[in-house]
Amino acid sequence: MVDRLAERLLPQRCRRCEAGTGGPLLCEPCVLDLPWNDAACARCALPMTAPGICPACLHRAPRFDAAWAAFRLQPPIQHGVHALKYHADFGQARLLGELMARRLQARDAPLPELLVPVPLHPLRLMRRGYNQAAEIARVIARACSIALDLDGARRVRRTEDQIGQSRAARRRNMRGAFVVRTDLAGRHVALVDDVMTTGATFDELARACRAAGAVRIEAWAAARTP
Repeated sequence: MVDRLAERLLPQRCRRCEAGTGGPLLCEPCVLDLPWNDAACARCALPMTAPGICPACLHRAPRFDAAWAAFRLQPPIQHGVHALKYHADFGQARLLGELMARRLQARDAPLPELLVPVPLHPLRLMRRGYNQAAEIARVIARACSIALDLDGARRVRRTEDQIGQSRAARRRNMRGAFVVRTDLAGRHVALVDDVMTTGATFDELARACRAAGAVRIEAWAAARTP
């Protein structure tokens, strides 16, 4: 509350270069200098030299219909993602969410009816105290006027840490990890997470959303690994 009051009363400065912004968290030159993931696979958001469909998706299409990641996982975005995920820097959730919302509002494609953050297992949520995906999704939902479902998707099985695992191992690790209790019949939804690596987590959550009736499923991430 005090921080928000200070933001309204004090001149705003860019988080990167300290230039005055008059309100936004980053100045326009710094926004343009970020590692935007503009050329990417339309199905899994993999960074590419030109937009299209990557060979992996041509070989095996994911269960979601489309994917979009605002950034490539490079500095300074990588630092911001880690600060949110491991150090509870909620200012990064606001920054990432606002930048994502800005691009999403400029898309030609229609926005979804509902946002579903990728859930943490209850034990991990208890230890961390918050879900970084939900924090980003809150900002996007508010900025884009999209409904947010924080409780409908549940992670019902603890999964191993996926760092260093192959694509196939990640798929096996995530199998049966989620259930979706919200009735999604006929709905267009977007799944939201901080980072997308191979898409295995999104793929399994999309399976559960499809079982709940969703007709179009998008996967949105703040950042995509190469």
